Amino acid sequence: MDMYFFLEMHTLSLNQDKINDMKFLPLLILMIFSRMANGQFFTKVTDSPLSTTIGDSRSVNWVDVNGDGFIDCFISNGPQGGQNNMLYINDTHGNFTAVTDDPIVKDGAPSDGATFADIDNDGDLDAFVVNWYNKNNLAYINDGTGKFTQMLEGIWVNHFGYSETASFGDYDNDGLVDLYVTNSAGSKKNFLYHNTGAGIMESVVGIAPVTDVSSSRNVSWTDIDADGDVDLYVANENGEKEQLYRNDGAGVFEKLIEPLITVDQYSTMSSSWGDIDNDGDLDLFLANDASKNQLFRNDGNLNFSRILDTDISNAAAHSFSSAWADIDNDGDLDLFATNAFLNGVRLKNKLYLNEGTGHLTEVTDDISVMDTGWSYGCAFGDYDNDGFQDLAVATTRFGGLDEPDYLYHNNGNGNHWVLLDLEGKVSNRSAIGAKVRLKAVISGHAVWQMREISAQSAYCSQNDLRAHFGIGDASVVDSIVIQWPSGIVQRLVNMAPDQILHIEEDQVNAVPHVSSSFGLNVYPNPTNSIINIEANLTDLRRPLLLEVFGDTGQVVYTSAFDQVSGHWQHQLDLRKLQVVPGQYIVRVGNGLSAEERKIIYVH
Repeated sequence: MDMYFFLEMHTLSLNQDKINDMKFLPLLILMIFSRMANGQFFTKVTDSPLSTTIGDSRSVNWVDVNGDGFIDCFISNGPQGGQNNMLYINDTHGNFTAVTDDPIVKDGAPSDGATFADIDNDGDLDAFVVNWYNKNNLAYINDGTGKFTQMLEGIWVNHFGYSETASFGDYDNDGLVDLYVTNSAGSKKNFLYHNTGAGIMESVVGIAPVTDVSSSRNVSWTDIDADGDVDLYVANENGEKEQLYRNDGAGVFEKLIEPLITVDQYSTMSSSWGDIDNDGDLDLFLANDASKNQLFRNDGNLNFSRILDTDISNAAAHSFSSAWADIDNDGDLDLFATNAFLNGVRLKNKLYLNEGTGHLTEVTDDISVMDTGWSYGCAFGDYDNDGFQDLAVATTRFGGLDEPDYLYHNNGNGNHWVLLDLEGKVSNRSAIGAKVRLKAVISGHAVWQMREISAQSAYCSQNDLRAHFGIGDASVVDSIVIQWPSGIVQRLVNMAPDQILHIEEDQVNAVPHVSSSFGLNVYPNPTNSIINIEANLTDLRRPLLLEVFGDTGQVVYTSAFDQVSGHWQHQLDLRKLQVVPGQYIVRVGNGLSAEERKIIYVH
């Protein structure tokens, strides 16, 4: 099982209605001060080719195509007549130059979305661009310098469709990124391609993710059940239910219809996943057209609950896309959502600020929500490497006229940050699917945050692949825990803030993380003394090892049990360990498999 990390119980209440704990006060003061000092979160950039070029744009991808450590920007264009897509190269000083002589910007196809990843694991980002109007999709291989060659052979580039978007994800954890493509018209059947490792993508047929018929707009590869492999979530329009396909880790998918996130019938344009309450799991925002948007809290074990007491849920919208980012670096995720038009009226986009509890409040006076038009994709990325997330928005044709896209530079504040650039070795080179957890003491409170590396953000777009964390006034990063798609768990401690860390997957010193084969139960949890530990083991008699880890990965307790099978239980008195209150991980393993649970020790 995946290792969850929660806010320590003595920090923040999750009450959505009011602040009933004075411990909130320091965080709220920090948030308010940051805003007052800043005035505006963003400044609109009006002198860049990225924001002055006229087009009919659909997607935004923040990707470092030339490997210089600064993210570049790819924007797709999607009219029926065809326009060239656009690639802007970052000069490392935050200025952009338009590429005009590369195949990736010379096709003239009706492109909607794009996704970038290292397809061939050669250390650079390749591209897949989807097209509508029953056109072939496009694949481009990067030579490492940001120069692309179009792929002409293979089913994945000769598969006609009405494709909306696509996303790379390694669904069988073999170290190679696979590909899922949505279609909203024609046969309405989506495409799934398995990466063979020989530069070939094979079409997967005969399973539910490619035989179900829906008007699909968006796809997310995300580990919804926290079992170490990415599951598949598909957003559908035209009043059709969303689709959730649970991955068993070997690439076998089970369609689930019971979770709450699959029962509503709206016209959903896209989904965005982020841990809004810092409880260690991914929550969900759905951007809906012609209806209210939706926000769901992940309660664990595939249980979701609607969040209704927020500005998001109480306002009608015509939204297409969204993106999560900690825009003020205070230690929680904020949200930006794009809007189209209503009855011919141009709508403003939306910005929601997280109050630290997962409760989101609309910001109405920032420049990023003053522009109107038909906004499609959006994405966050730190293009000048100053530690603060910048924003780009793709705008499409409105009233028969093309419009420029929007670029907003984050003004920043005094809060600290860390930016993690991950490189897989056993896992796929882009580290897509990796989960990163970071602990820092913010305003006197220990806070765990989590990010999942993804090749798609909501509708047609892609956030910076680097994992960004705001850490407020923290003077040190206490712990960083990386769970790689391979299952390797890597821990770093006592890191300085305000830096970009390049982290390679550790094949030697990291702890292997293995899938569970037995049920582990710990109770009561939280506890102030005794913790009961139970497991149901197979009949194969093997030695059993019980370990308890602290929040920085240190072992605080171990005990071995000989020839254990069947129902096993053990009682542990945490008071006798002489450990301080906080979060701990209980791990039980028998050499063939292991399972972990989080526990909270309170006074």
